[in-house]
Amino acid sequence: MLIKQPSDIKPSEITDKRIYQSRRDFMGAATKSIAAVAAGIALPGLLSHSQEVEAATAAKLSGLQKSSFSVTDPLTPYKDVTSYNNFYEFDTDKSSPAQMAGTLNTRPWTVAVEGEVKRPKVYDIEDLLKLVPLEERIYRLRCVEGWSMVIPWVGFSLSELIKQVEPTGNAKFVEFTTLHDPKQFPGQRSGVLDWPYVEGLRIDEAMNPLTLMAVGLYGEVLPNQNGAPVRLVVPWKYGFKSAKSIVKIRFVSKPTNSSWMKANPREYGFFANVNPNVDHPRWSQAKERRIGEFFKRETLMYNGYGDQVARMYAGLDLKKYF
Repeated sequence: MLIKQPSDIKPSEITDKRIYQSRRDFMGAATKSIAAVAAGIALPGLLSHSQEVEAATAAKLSGLQKSSFSVTDPLTPYKDVTSYNNFYEFDTDKSSPAQMAGTLNTRPWTVAVEGEVKRPKVYDIEDLLKLVPLEERIYRLRCVEGWSMVIPWVGFSLSELIKQVEPTGNAKFVEFTTLHDPKQFPGQRSGVLDWPYVEGLRIDEAMNPLTLMAVGLYGEVLPNQNGAPVRLVVPWKYGFKSAKSIVKIRFVSKPTNSSWMKANPREYGFFANVNPNVDHPRWSQAKERRIGEFFKRETLMYNGYGDQVARMYAGLDLKKYF
């Protein structure tokens, strides 16, 4: 895997200049609105409700550090990253989350960290944003459905949060739970999955430096349709492992029976590592369609992150533990 050093990454590779220019005027109005809201001042007529939602999710994140974990692949355009989403809490159609994202209210927001830890705590989202300096990391995303993207996430290593709560010796796994509120997530009124959405990692996977708690992308606050205000990103696993809109992180002694494992255990396993040699029961995983490209490309073992993660699975039967 090609990994850039921090000094090699140019700002122009992170933020699409065209996108920046097209938003410049809007951001000015949005900044005024956010400042007014923070001061408790109402600005009727300045922005519509939908514009206020967009403004809140388009705010710039400052002081970002470049990460040595970033890959050199060309970025997937912002419009594709934010309009082609699997987020069943809204709907099963990929274009729906962007259209319906205004129903999700990301402030106030808390994340409870509990279970087998010495220092359980409920974190306000603003505290999480200040937990450690935020990094910009360009990661590949590979969906189990056979498509992929390259996304400049903003966030911090999950390991930084784990160190603060001090897991006990019984903490072998980490469970992530998404917000359950059918008023904000209309898709949760359907029975497509057993809500709330739950996913899990082994404790060593959670502690791997690559495992990211994302709060933004393209240098901006995370859009609602991408899992705002905080989500998991595990780049060597299929995308469904990266739970969105997280409200609870629980340390447990036994593996999590995740939402997709409950829905179809034959097709979705606990590990879900990207593996071109283990097909999905209904399709091959040998190739993928990178969004924006015409021809399919070969899928890389562990999505190209083998140097960082393969040792965690040494000796494991990857066909049995898929």
